[in-house]
Amino acid sequence: MKLVVISAGLSLPSSSRLLADRLTDTTRRQLTADGHDVDIHVVELRDLAADIAHVMVAGFPGPELSDVLEAVEEADGVIAVSPVFAASYSGLFKSFVDVLDDTTLAGKPVLLAATGGTARHSLALEHALRPLFAYLRATVVPTAVYAASEDWDTAGGSADALADSVTLAGRELAALMGARPATTESADPFERQLPALTGPCGQEASG
Repeated sequence: MKLVVISAGLSLPSSSRLLADRLTDTTRRQLTADGHDVDIHVVELRDLAADIAHVMVAGFPGPELSDVLEAVEEADGVIAVSPVFAASYSGLFKSFVDVLDDTTLAGKPVLLAATGGTARHSLALEHALRPLFAYLRATVVPTAVYAASEDWDTAGGSADALADSVTLAGRELAALMGARPATTESADPFERQLPALTGPCGQEASG
């Protein structure tokens, strides 16, 4: 199983990355318990900001961003975490989504999460992030996870609620990833088109 984790945190250390790591650990443990090997690829969008800006202007990605886009294309599941600014996902997060091919996330299980200063920004998950990924035809897990600043205080009850949400969301993502049929289709676009170009005996079709 290939799991790609996208963190759009801007600071170092980042609460978005911290939340992404907790979600990743829960998902990995559930997939392992279900008998799957897990290959995890963590993407820090902060490190790709210049490459993302370049592709939006020049129209083509550099080598590092190309590798990331390929990893997302090949992933069996995605965890996407963004900080909330002005009641929505960050500009860096949206810019990365904009450089994805329109079909990259179609049917792919995606776990959405966000971080912010106060709990009142949690609605960004339902009013901004979920509609964005619905447009991209991703299969979004039912439980989206939001972490406010106070949720990291281990002495408070909100920390327990966050832990419960993380566990539930990770299990939901693992279940969706495990339920996906194995992909046998060739990744080579020429090979995918070859049957349409040849006759039943492997000879070129006329016309």
